[in-house]
Amino acid sequence: MDAQTCLQKMKLAGTLALATVDTDGSPQIRCVSAVHYEPDAIYFFTARGKEMVRQLEADGRIQTMVHTRFNEMIRMSGTATPAAEDEQAKWIDTIFAEQPYLANVYPRNTREIGIIFEVRDITLDYFNLGVHPIERAVFTLGTATAQAKGYRINPNTCIGCGTCLAHCPQKCIAVGDAYRIEPEHCLHCGACFENCPVGAIERL
Repeated sequence: MDAQTCLQKMKLAGTLALATVDTDGSPQIRCVSAVHYEPDAIYFFTARGKEMVRQLEADGRIQTMVHTRFNEMIRMSGTATPAAEDEQAKWIDTIFAEQPYLANVYPRNTREIGIIFEVRDITLDYFNLGVHPIERAVFTLGTATAQAKGYRINPNTCIGCGTCLAHCPQKCIAVGDAYRIEPEHCLHCGACFENCPVGAIERL
């Protein structure tokens, strides 16, 4: 799995659940399918009068989510900004060519009410519940940086008792003098954290 494969899976899924932040800080979510994918960015179309545009102009932070038929989930995080003025028409034409249904929604010249937003510097969280053990990974595009999440075992505190492994649903803890969580298979469920008798599990 890599970032480009994640983008291809998002494209095949067809529709993104896209969340924005409104003016009072509440999340707002809707489905978006008028989307075009480039290797280093995504572009999406909406109408200038929509509430989503007002939200993006005030706070461009977004997250999107797709779920594939293989029980994979891909979450994209980034900041949406209007595409360059001299590229708006190009991306509108591209998206309308890729999504023929849009001609029914915005026939002929009514597409001129549209605006294209672009998202760069993207973080992609990949989570596959369709395999055992589960798989997870984080990828970035552009200047985005991934922040560590989940849990770790402090090797200086761990007594090697095995309590964490006994409670782990995915058995993703390597045995040793100090046990070690395998982050690529971790659910982030917190069972090890709650049950460690010496508090050796640390939340990242």
